[in-house]
Amino acid sequence: MENSVIIIAERFYPEEFGINDLALSWAKKGYKVTVLTQVPSYPYDKIYPNYSNKFFQSELWNGIKIYRVWTKLGYHKSWILKVTSYIVFAILTSFFSFFIQRRANKIFVYQTGPLTQILPAIVLKWIFKKSIYLWILDLWPDSVYAYGFKKNNLNNYLLSNFVRFAYTSCSHILVSNEGFIPKVKELCTGKPISYIPQWVPLDLNFSNATTIPKMFGAINFTFAGNIGKVQNLENLILGFSKIKTNKNVIFNIIGGGSNLEILKKFVESLSMKNIIFWGKIPLTEMRNWLFSSDVLIISLIDRPNFSLTVPGKFQAYLAAGKPIFCCMKGETARLVQQHALGITCDPENLEEIENTFINFIELSKAQHSRFANNSKRIIETNYTFKNIELKIESIIFN
Repeated sequence: MENSVIIIAERFYPEEFGINDLALSWAKKGYKVTVLTQVPSYPYDKIYPNYSNKFFQSELWNGIKIYRVWTKLGYHKSWILKVTSYIVFAILTSFFSFFIQRRANKIFVYQTGPLTQILPAIVLKWIFKKSIYLWILDLWPDSVYAYGFKKNNLNNYLLSNFVRFAYTSCSHILVSNEGFIPKVKELCTGKPISYIPQWVPLDLNFSNATTIPKMFGAINFTFAGNIGKVQNLENLILGFSKIKTNKNVIFNIIGGGSNLEILKKFVESLSMKNIIFWGKIPLTEMRNWLFSSDVLIISLIDRPNFSLTVPGKFQAYLAAGKPIFCCMKGETARLVQQHALGITCDPENLEEIENTFINFIELSKAQHSRFANNSKRIIETNYTFKNIELKIESIIFN
C-alpha cells in the first residue's frame, strides 16, 4: 500500500501527454500504479479507434490498471460544451473512484486543463483518508479568464474560493512553472510547494531523426502543437504575410484544435501559398518534422496567466536544437533571452513579428549553431526526465 498510487488525469495513453512517461517509469520501478481517466478523444474531439464510449471500463497497459469513464464530446464546439465536459468528468470519476479506492493510499492529480479533476481525489481524501499530490500545469483561475470566461466579482469570488478549497486539500503541490508559485501561495498558505518543470518527451529521440522531403522550403518555420485561439496564430500569419523576400520561405503549421478550420479559411483569404497545414502528427514522428525545420515557433496571446507559463512544447523544441521564435511575453521570453535560445517579439505587435521573421531568415550558420548548443546545455541542466522523475518520486513516495 505504501508503494502504490492512483493517478487522476483527464488525459492519458493513447493520448500523448507527459503523464504516460511518469506512470510507466513508476510501474517499471515496482510501484503499483492505477489510473483514473476518460475514454481517449483528444485532440480530435472524437473517440479513438478500438475504444467504445462506455460509462465505465478498464484495461491493462504495461502493468498499469487503467479505469476509464465516459467522455462528453463536443468540447471544441463551444465554451459551454467544454465546461460541461469538465463537470461530467468530475462527477463520473468521483462516483467510480469508490470502486478503485483500495488500490492505493496516495493520489496524484495531473492537472492539465480543468482543476475540477481534483474533485474525485478530494472525495477519496474525505472518506478514505487519502493523501493528495497535485501537479499544476495550468493555473486557475487565470487560465479560465484567458480562455474567454467573463471576469466579474461573482465569478472571481466563486473561482478563487474553489481554487483555495482545492489547494488546501492537498498534502503537497507541484508547479510546472516557477511563476506559478506566488499565485499559488496567495490562495494556499502553509502547504509545501515544489517547482517541477516538464521534461523532454521520451518519444522524441533526435539521434534517429530523418529529413521530411515534403518540407520543401529553403527556410522552414514550424509551429507544432494545439491550434486554438490563445496560440496567437492569426498575428503570426499576418506578420508572415508581410515579408518580402526572394528566398523560398515556408510557414508550416502542425497540429489540430478548435481554431484550425478558421485559420485555414483565414490563410485562404490572404492567398498565401507558402503557409501549409499538415494536421496532427504522432509524437513518435514529430522528431523528424522538428529536425527538418530551421526555426521553431512558440506563441501565446498576451494575457497575465500566459506570461507565467512555459508551454510543454518548449522542452521538445530545445531537444530539436533549433532556434526558437518566441512570440510571447513573460517567463518563456525571459528564458529564451537569458539563455540565448532564439529571438523574442511582442505577440501584439505585427511589425515586430514581421521583423522577427526577417531576422531569422537572415541568421548566419554560426548563429544557428550557437542557439543549438545553448539549447543542449539548458536541457542537460534543467529538463532531463531522470532528474525530474526522481524529484517527483521523492515527494510522493518519500
